[in-house]
Amino acid sequence: MNLEDSIGDIVRKARISTQTAAETAAGAAGVSTEVYQALESTGRAPAGFGWEALGRLLTLDGGRLQRQHDGWRPAAVDLTQWRELRVITTAGDDMTVNAYLVWDEVTREAALFDTGFDAAPIEALIDSEKLTLRHIFITHSHGDHVAALGPIRERHPKARLHSGSKNAPVEHRIRANDFITLGSLRITNRDTPGHAEDGITYVVGNWPEDAPHVAVVGDAVFAGSIGGARENLELARQKIREQIFSLPVETLICPGHGPLTTVEAEKAHNPWFH
Repeated sequence: MNLEDSIGDIVRKARISTQTAAETAAGAAGVSTEVYQALESTGRAPAGFGWEALGRLLTLDGGRLQRQHDGWRPAAVDLTQWRELRVITTAGDDMTVNAYLVWDEVTREAALFDTGFDAAPIEALIDSEKLTLRHIFITHSHGDHVAALGPIRERHPKARLHSGSKNAPVEHRIRANDFITLGSLRITNRDTPGHAEDGITYVVGNWPEDAPHVAVVGDAVFAGSIGGARENLELARQKIREQIFSLPVETLICPGHGPLTTVEAEKAHNPWFH
């Protein structure tokens, strides 16, 4: 299982956000600048690397960094608990991105969360399951998450669009108290800026057989990391703690990139948090 961010990605993001020079980070870790820069490039560190000191400098948890470097990964998720949830991963611009489709098993009404790069697999799933797309929810307006929005809206003109962007038409702007039903499912939203100004987390609940809540978080948080936030790092952390980590621990986290995870796993292992 490959995580979205390597350890090198994590420390580079943290170093940029904290405005720390590579030489200073290397000194904290007890290695040469060349060895430290190799860590950022390859995600691999030599034996005896000073994880705890580097973590303190970069406001990361050094022990969690080391455990992730040494192989920690979230447990694989059994999606059969959520029979009407699908992950659609598409590729473009040298990356992959996740979109999510959920639907009510009785009414066959569906909601799409982000679009990814390619509408074709989404449309194929809608057709094969004989669904009616009622809602399109955008977690944030970065290009990789909305690349296929045009063709999807063209084919489903009656689907209601929901966005946290201040630039969206008023009728498409999500409101904090919006409570949307999709058959028996219930969809609410939580404000999670940091990585993106318009970042929104959508929480889908009331699943059949009491399956746990599902939180579609965009790039707010990944398995073992968070989306790059630069000068907004503390805002990003605050919102993740308040709006995502406050959900029940069994909540499924569906990120914009990388594998699925849970609130419990991220609270226990994500090195951006202590």
